[in-house]
Parts: sequence; C-alpha cells; structure tokens
Amino acid sequence: MSLLIGSITIGLILALLALGIFISFRIFDFPDITVEGSFTFGASAGAALIVAGVNPLVASLVSFLAGMAAGAITGVIHTRFRINPLLAGILVMTALYSINLHVMGKSNIPLLSETTVFTWIENLSNRVSGIDARTIIIGWEVATRDLWLLMFCFLAILMFCCILWWFFKTNIGTAMRATGDNDQMIRALGVNTKWMIIAGIALSNGFVALSGAMLAQYQGFADVQMGIGMMVWGLASVIIGESIINDRSVGMVIAGAVIGSVLFRLLVAIALRWGLNPNDLKIITAVFVFIALILPGLLKYRKRLTLKRGAHA
Repeated sequence: MSLLIGSITIGLILALLALGIFISFRIFDFPDITVEGSFTFGASAGAALIVAGVNPLVASLVSFLAGMAAGAITGVIHTRFRINPLLAGILVMTALYSINLHVMGKSNIPLLSETTVFTWIENLSNRVSGIDARTIIIGWEVATRDLWLLMFCFLAILMFCCILWWFFKTNIGTAMRATGDNDQMIRALGVNTKWMIIAGIALSNGFVALSGAMLAQYQGFADVQMGIGMMVWGLASVIIGESIINDRSVGMVIAGAVIGSVLFRLLVAIALRWGLNPNDLKIITAVFVFIALILPGLLKYRKRLTLKRGAHA
C-alpha cells in the first residue's frame, strides 16, 4: 500500500509535467523537446536556492519562472528565426544541460537535510497525527505522513487544474487555443500569433520546471540527468488520459492529463514490483507510449469491423 500511495503521489507531481506537455503538444501542436532540459532546470534552480537558504515556496516560484524563460527562448527561436519547432527545442535543451551544471555547481544536489515544502507537510502531520503515526486502509497499514503528502499533492494539482481551466476561458487563453486550431483565422482578427506561441510555450515549460522542482523536493535530490525521458513520460500521460476520457472539452482534457499521469506511474510501479530490471525502465516506457498511441486506432478499427459485420448479418 505504501508503494501504491507513493506512486500516486509521484504521479500527481508529474501531472504538472503532463499539463505542460498538453499545452505545447495539444494546444499548439508544438513538439517541444525543451521539456527534457526545463524539467531539470526547474529542479536544479529550486534545489540550489533551497540549499542557499531560500524559502521553498519562493524557490519553487523561481523554478516556474526559469522554466518560462527557457520556453520563451524556444518560442522566440521558432517564431523570429523560423527554425523548426523540434530543432528549436533541441537547441535550448542542449544549452540547458550546461546551464543546469552551472546552476548546481555539480551533477547532484542532495536535499535530505534541507527544509522543503514536503518537510513542512511532514512536520504538520507529526503535530496533528503524531510522530510515526500509522493508519489502516483496506487492511493495509501505511504511514499517516504519506497520506498527508498525497492529500497535499492532490489539492495542489486540483488548484493548478482549476487555474489552467479558468485561464483557457479568458480572452488570452481563448486566443492561444484559436492560434493552435487555426492561426490564419485568428491572425485575421488582429491577434499576434507569434506572441501567442511564445507565451504558450513559456507557460508550458513553466509547468514542466515546477514539476521538476517539486519532484526534487519530494525525492530529496536534484540530478542533472533527471529530465531524460520526461518528454515521452508527459506525452504518454496525455495520450493515456485522452484514451480514457473521450470528451475533448478543455476541463475534461486537463483532467485526463492528470489521470493519465497517475495511471502511467502506477503501471511503471507495477512493472518494477513484478521484478522489472530498472535498467529496462525506459524500454518499458517506450512500449507503454507505443501502445497508448496505437490503441485508439485499433479500437476504432475494431468498432468499424463490428458495424460492418452487423450490417451484413
């Protein structure tokens, strides 16, 4: 049960990553590989500031802004210099690797002895429930502290989802969605689509960097390699969510990204629980993404075959 709760907690933290991928990939149809670097950028910036004695909330906010800056640079390279979105993202991602090393000063920053956002939640749990308190859930004994961390992550993600849903209902958010759907039409209405793309990619990487900062605080370290594969992870979360929730309204798609992130993390945890070699984790991740990509098409094909057989019967 502790493994299950921990997996759901990490899935909720990585839901911020999924929301960022949703903005770039689904709203703007922008394959932004910058997230591989901005995820680590958020983690490294947040960890470095926390070690320097900065308030963890302030450090997390700075991580969000740092991610936005990285995304904005990618957007500018694409819109102002007419460079392919994928290449623009690769350029920024490559540069961020060196930047992350400079920010951290080394390849890894431990946070186990530092005060983080999750340290506050653990202290609150100890004051309310007692130190090392245990709770029985469906016959399983789990640490009450883990339940507090899970509830905190759930409430935080719920807040961010509501903010994002509200934002996409505003004039600016609607203009961003219209830019992704039909840039020529929205340009004819006087909207600067280049600025919309830059702002959208900046917002996307802000969420990604914040996810990296929160994951570093939860796991107790920031590492220069922790962003590798996060593009695929976020994409898988979005696709799994879309496969589960067929509704394409903004609110339901946002909810689907969160659900997909949690389910994907649970799938990985189950695979590891069954004895999967951790070295094969990236292979399994790629297989999960491949299945998630082809599954909707296979289901539609099967439905068409069923309808044809029913018509001939």
